[in-house]
Amino acid sequence: MTETVDHRAPGRLEPVDEQALATLFTSARTANTFASTPVSDRHLVDIWELARWAPTGANTQPLRVVFVRTESGRERLAAHMNEGNKAKTASAPAVAILAVDSRFHDHMSTLLPFKPELGQLYATNEAVRASTAQLNATLQAGYFILAVRACGLAAGPMSGFDAEALDADFFPDGQWRSLLVVNIGYPGQDPWFGRLPRLEHTQCLRWE
Repeated sequence: MTETVDHRAPGRLEPVDEQALATLFTSARTANTFASTPVSDRHLVDIWELARWAPTGANTQPLRVVFVRTESGRERLAAHMNEGNKAKTASAPAVAILAVDSRFHDHMSTLLPFKPELGQLYATNEAVRASTAQLNATLQAGYFILAVRACGLAAGPMSGFDAEALDADFFPDGQWRSLLVVNIGYPGQDPWFGRLPRLEHTQCLRWE
């Protein structure tokens, strides 16, 4: 007897359609130029509202975001970017500074209410706290880029900047530490470089 599977049953996950896969992965590209079309505060909040639901270890959620919207803010930020990234940042209608919160553990009683004592472990073990923050904020940075794309915008992530100078300017109290800068907006003129190769699955996967 053939079993009929109801894919609409509670607990079953549905794959996204081809258009969504293209938007998020296969056709998505890093934007290098941006149109002057504004990006609203609502757009930026929507990006975060998507990104915050993705998983982190013990629900630590150490990523923090500064959205730079004003001309003066972009000028300050562009001053800390590597030479090849200055014009991109100066022209993007919105830029996100993704940062690691070194005191993410202060929120563990809220984020992990059934095990709030984990916050004390992070507070007393600097090495564990630092490695946990770095790994999970990096995970969240990837989620953030996908959220930008899911909201119909282009992302231009960059690690080319003077982190020490940027942190001194934007995070003088030392609690947050910059991880990545992401330009956000609608693609401008000739926004994409040629698609670079990807490794084949035969080079990256093993089966045991």
